[in-house]
Amino acid sequence: MSPFRRIAFAALALALTASPALATKNLIPAFARKYGVSCQLCHAPVPKLTPAGEKFAANGFEFEPGEEPRDTIATGDPTLRLQKALPLAVRFDAFTTAMTKTAEGQPTADMKAPWVIKLLSGGQVANKVSYYTYFLLTEAGDVAGLEDAYLQFTDVGKSGVNVIVGQFQVSDPLFKRELRLMYDDYMPYKVKVGNATPDLTYDRGITAFGSPWEGGNVTVSVLTGRGLSAAGEGGNYDTDRDKNFAFRVTQEFGTLRVGGFAYTGSEKANEYRNTTTVFGPDATLTMGKLELNAQYLQRKDDNPYFGACSIATPCPGGNTRVFGTTVKSGFAEAIYAPQGAAGKLFLTGLYNWADADAPVMHLGVGEEAPLSKYRTASGGVHWLYHRNMRFTGEMMWDFEREIGRVLVGLVVGF
Repeated sequence: MSPFRRIAFAALALALTASPALATKNLIPAFARKYGVSCQLCHAPVPKLTPAGEKFAANGFEFEPGEEPRDTIATGDPTLRLQKALPLAVRFDAFTTAMTKTAEGQPTADMKAPWVIKLLSGGQVANKVSYYTYFLLTEAGDVAGLEDAYLQFTDVGKSGVNVIVGQFQVSDPLFKRELRLMYDDYMPYKVKVGNATPDLTYDRGITAFGSPWEGGNVTVSVLTGRGLSAAGEGGNYDTDRDKNFAFRVTQEFGTLRVGGFAYTGSEKANEYRNTTTVFGPDATLTMGKLELNAQYLQRKDDNPYFGACSIATPCPGGNTRVFGTTVKSGFAEAIYAPQGAAGKLFLTGLYNWADADAPVMHLGVGEEAPLSKYRTASGGVHWLYHRNMRFTGEMMWDFEREIGRVLVGLVVGF
């Protein structure tokens, strides 16, 4: 049977026999209850944020910074704000997938139920102080633990500057991975090179952001560069004195938003040091019912194997001495709402690519060895059964490995 006929047959079988797949992305219905509004105000569709939702999140889960508190207990102490109930939400992901081919002995169809169970909470701690956190009770069958967990200080000193302290995704000022509609990830943010630790997913540190001019936004981050690694000797998350830095600037021109991003940092291991730099532009264009997103990144590492290459144990690509690498990557995404943002039908497309000058990339896609190339294209159809519940069906093709995948599921937040 040809790969495409196998995909079509698997899609029909899944549609008829698979149990529903459940997923939500950072949706906290407690906010809808608190303000007496529909989830649609901030999400269209779940979990994608609307402009109002983006502003609400940036303001520390308030529509206006410093607004009169709601759903709080009167303590008689103006310096103490206690919420009547802790805002909680659950995200439950389950997927049913079918592949055209897999490694020998692996199934071509799988029921990933549950794939993710996530407990989320966020809200006000005090006037202009908020928090956000989520804990992965399970991810791919393992207890993944705490991911996002931070405090936000909004409009510090009436300067218009917001400060976040804790652990978060470095790529959040670009395109938020946890709010995407597709099963496939924004792969440029996941690129790891050689034995180097940094990527653009989770890290710990401090971020400051604000809008110093009309239509513009600036974000600056100071990071450990160690991801979510556990504390080592001495109780330190960081393993050296170096810190990593990220900078992001955007400007809106009507329906077009353009941005630029830069990241730099170094890491020491085996008495060798590797310096990582990442930079690139991005853009979002909104044309009525169509939204187009694009990202390009170029990453350079000057010693990603920390001097471990030798004639006796060559590194990938046959390298026997210290060497530097360059990885160029990007993605293009289209989101179309034929019935408008308030409608029930959404169509999506996502193209990911990455090229390295040596087989040094780790992407977490089940690769058996470091990659030098990666290219995939995905298409999806999403239907809102309820405002907080979304059916989804997707197809993906991996051009390098010549593998196709069909996925069906359901997205719900409660």
